[in-house]
Amino acid sequence: MTETRNTPLTTAEFAALGAGQVAYLKPMTSDELARIFPQAPHIEPGLQLFALLSADGAPILVTDSREAATANAWEHDLKMVSLH
Repeated sequence: MTETRNTPLTTAEFAALGAGQVAYLKPMTSDELARIFPQAPHIEPGLQLFALLSADGAPILVTDSREAATANAWEHDLKMVSLH
Protein backbone atom coordinates (compact mmCIF):
# COMPACT_ATOMS: atom_id res chain seq x y z
CA MET A 1 0.00 0.00 0.00
CA THR A 2 1.32 3.45 -0.93
CA GLU A 3 1.07 6.22 1.65
CA THR A 4 -0.42 9.49 0.40
CA ARG A 5 1.06 12.77 1.55
CA ASN A 6 -1.38 15.63 2.10
CA THR A 7 1.12 18.39 2.91
CA PRO A 8 3.17 20.29 0.34
CA LEU A 9 6.88 19.58 0.03
CA THR A 10 9.20 21.94 1.83
CA THR A 11 11.71 23.88 -0.25
CA ALA A 12 14.48 21.55 0.96
CA GLU A 13 12.46 18.41 0.13
CA PHE A 14 11.62 19.74 -3.33
CA ALA A 15 15.28 20.63 -3.99
CA ALA A 16 16.37 17.11 -3.01
CA LEU A 17 14.14 15.44 -5.63
CA GLY A 18 16.35 13.82 -8.22
CA ALA A 19 19.58 14.48 -6.30
CA GLY A 20 22.28 12.17 -7.61
CA GLN A 21 20.09 11.09 -10.51
CA VAL A 22 19.12 14.16 -12.50
CA ALA A 23 21.19 17.02 -13.89
CA TYR A 24 20.63 19.92 -16.24
CA LEU A 25 22.87 21.98 -18.48
CA LYS A 26 22.86 25.75 -18.16
CA PRO A 27 24.67 27.88 -20.74
CA MET A 28 26.21 30.93 -19.09
CA THR A 29 28.99 33.44 -19.43
CA SER A 30 31.95 33.58 -17.08
CA ASP A 31 30.45 36.83 -15.73
CA GLU A 32 27.23 35.00 -14.76
CA LEU A 33 29.26 32.19 -13.22
CA ALA A 34 31.06 34.63 -10.93
CA ARG A 35 27.73 36.21 -9.91
CA ILE A 36 25.84 32.94 -9.32
CA PHE A 37 28.75 31.02 -7.75
CA PRO A 38 31.01 33.58 -6.06
CA GLN A 39 33.17 30.76 -4.64
CA ALA A 40 34.23 29.73 -8.18
CA PRO A 41 37.79 30.55 -9.21
CA HIS A 42 38.26 33.73 -11.25
CA ILE A 43 37.81 33.13 -14.99
CA GLU A 44 38.46 35.57 -17.82
CA PRO A 45 35.33 37.75 -18.33
CA GLY A 46 33.07 37.25 -21.35
CA LEU A 47 33.68 33.53 -21.98
CA GLN A 48 30.80 31.27 -23.01
CA LEU A 49 30.56 28.35 -20.55
CA PHE A 50 28.28 25.43 -19.79
CA ALA A 51 27.46 24.48 -16.21
CA LEU A 52 26.25 20.99 -15.39
CA LEU A 53 24.03 21.42 -12.33
CA SER A 54 22.45 18.86 -10.03
CA ALA A 55 18.71 18.76 -9.49
CA ASP A 56 19.04 21.17 -6.58
CA GLY A 57 21.12 23.64 -8.62
CA ALA A 58 24.50 22.77 -7.10
CA PRO A 59 27.32 22.94 -9.65
CA ILE A 60 28.80 19.62 -10.75
CA LEU A 61 31.03 20.79 -13.59
CA VAL A 62 31.76 23.98 -15.53
CA THR A 63 33.32 23.70 -18.95
CA ASP A 64 33.60 25.59 -22.23
CA SER A 65 32.10 22.64 -24.14
CA ARG A 66 28.51 21.40 -24.19
CA GLU A 67 29.82 18.00 -25.26
CA ALA A 68 32.16 17.73 -22.25
CA ALA A 69 29.32 18.56 -19.86
CA THR A 70 27.02 16.01 -21.49
CA ALA A 71 29.74 13.35 -21.45
CA ASN A 72 30.31 13.98 -17.75
CA ALA A 73 26.61 13.50 -17.04
CA TRP A 74 26.60 10.20 -18.96
CA GLU A 75 29.77 9.07 -17.21
CA HIS A 76 28.12 9.56 -13.83
CA ASP A 77 24.79 7.97 -14.89
CA LEU A 78 22.90 11.24 -14.55
CA LYS A 79 19.72 11.73 -16.53
CA MET A 80 19.84 15.03 -18.39
CA VAL A 81 16.67 17.09 -18.33
CA SER A 82 15.88 20.36 -20.05
CA LEU A 83 14.42 23.40 -18.39
CA HIS A 84 12.01 25.72 -20.13
